[in-house]
Amino acid sequence: MTDLKLWVDNLRDPPDDTWTVARTSTKAIYLLAGTRFLHMSLDHALGGADTARKVVLWLCEHPHRWPWHVSVHSANPVGRTWLLGMIDRYKPADGAA
Repeated sequence: MTDLKLWVDNLRDPPDDTWTVARTSTKAIYLLAGTRFLHMSLDHALGGADTARKVVLWLCEHPHRWPWHVSVHSANPVGRTWLLGMIDRYKPADGAA
């Protein structure tokens, strides 16, 4: 099985070419709805009014789609705190439900 990884960031590239990249929340949600990712890394701000909050809120409504491991690489302290708090509260403890 391939270790599918999703990188959600509108500006930065992932650390290597093993990641699938989503530059918008809409694209990330589309990918999460159709693919089982094992790892996801999020930036908070995705350009304009778009943020990764939309992705996390969608995952809260679709708990069976959470990746096994979710990390946040955002430098925005408020956004990072919000994302990590929601992930900690709503992500199933044993990975994807």
